[in-house]
Amino acid sequence: MSDTFTGLELRSTAKEDGTLVLDLAETTLTAPGEGEIVVRVEAAPINPSDLGLLLGPADVSTLERSGSKDRPTVTFQVPRERQGGVRARLGQSLPAGNEGAGTVVAAGAGAEALMGRRVGMMGGAMYAQYRKLKARDVVPLPEGASAADGASMFVNPLTALGFVETARMEGHKAIVHTAAASNLGQMLQKICLADGMPLVNIVRSAEQAKILTDIGAKYVLNSKDEDFRRKLVDAIAETQATVAFDAIGGGTLGSDIVQAMEQAAARNMTEFSRYGSDSFKHLYIYGALDLSPTTLNRLAFGFQWSVSGWLLTPFMKRAGAEVVGRMRQRVVDELTTTFASNYTRTIGLAKALDPEVIRAYDRKATGEKYLIDPTR
Repeated sequence: MSDTFTGLELRSTAKEDGTLVLDLAETTLTAPGEGEIVVRVEAAPINPSDLGLLLGPADVSTLERSGSKDRPTVTFQVPRERQGGVRARLGQSLPAGNEGAGTVVAAGAGAEALMGRRVGMMGGAMYAQYRKLKARDVVPLPEGASAADGASMFVNPLTALGFVETARMEGHKAIVHTAAASNLGQMLQKICLADGMPLVNIVRSAEQAKILTDIGAKYVLNSKDEDFRRKLVDAIAETQATVAFDAIGGGTLGSDIVQAMEQAAARNMTEFSRYGSDSFKHLYIYGALDLSPTTLNRLAFGFQWSVSGWLLTPFMKRAGAEVVGRMRQRVVDELTTTFASNYTRTIGLAKALDPEVIRAYDRKATGEKYLIDPTR
C-alpha cells in the first residue's frame, strides 16, 4: 500500500483585498490509519448548497481567468456590501464539495473489507482526486451501481426524506414545496406518492410543470400564472397543507404561501376572530436561489405561524440515529429509482474553473446539474 496519495483539490479563498479566488491546490494524504480509508473520487455533484462556499457572495460577472489550462485560477470581485459574509474565512484556502462517490484504494486496520469497493461519501472536500475518511462515514454502493449513481446519495435524498419526516413529526397533513422541478423536488414528489403524503408543487414554467406531472404529481402550480394565488389557496384547502419548504428564500413567495394557508383555513371558520384562524402554519426556508431579502406580509397570516430555517445536519441530530439509519437504507434500496439524479454534463476539475461552465452552474437552473469527475 502506498504511504501517501498526492492529487489536486479545488479550493476557494476569500482575500483581504475583496476578491475571491478559485484554484487547484496539490495536496498529499498520508496512508490511512486504523478505521480509515482513502477513496479515489470519481464523481461529485455541484449542488446549490456547494455554491455558498465555492463562490460565496462573489459577483460572477467580474470573473477573470489566469494560470494554465491544467492549473487554472479564477478571480472574482466581492461587492463591498457582501464582504461581511466572508469575513470569518478571510485568507483561508477552503476545500469544496459536500458529497461524492469513488473507489476505495487504501484501507487501514479494521476497514480492509472496503478495499476495492465503490462507496458514497459525505463530509466536504469532495472536489479532489483523493479523499481520506473514517470507514464508518461511507456507504458501500449496491452491486453494479456506478460512481455517478452514488454521487448524490446524501444531500438531496436525505433532504427530501427529511422534509417528509419533519412534516410527520410536527403533525402536518400535507406539504408545499417551491422550485419543485429540481432533482430534489422530483425525489420529494416520488417519496410523497409512495408514502401517501399530499404535495403541492410550485414551479416557474410550463416545462417545469410537465417534469412533475410526468412522474405523477397531482398538484403543480406555475407561479407565473395570473391566477396562481387563487389556485394556491384551492390546492392548500384541498390538501390541508400547513408546512412549506422554500428553496427560493428571497422575495414574497414564502409570504404568499403562508397567506394562502391562512386563507384556506379561514374557509372553515364559523366565527370571526381578530387573531385569525387557529391553524398553525410553518414556513421553512432551506435555500437561497433568490439572494434578495425575504419579505413577509405578516398581517395576512393571523397569529398562528412560524418562519425558520431548515438544514439537513441539525435535522438529522434531532431525528436521531434510528430515523437517520432508516432514511439512509431507503436511499441505498432506491438509489437508481426514487433517488436517481440526472446530470447535464460531466467535467474534470480544471473544466470546473472554465468561465463558461462557472456561469452555467451559477445560474442554478432547473435541469442543469453538473457532475465533477476528478479522474478526468
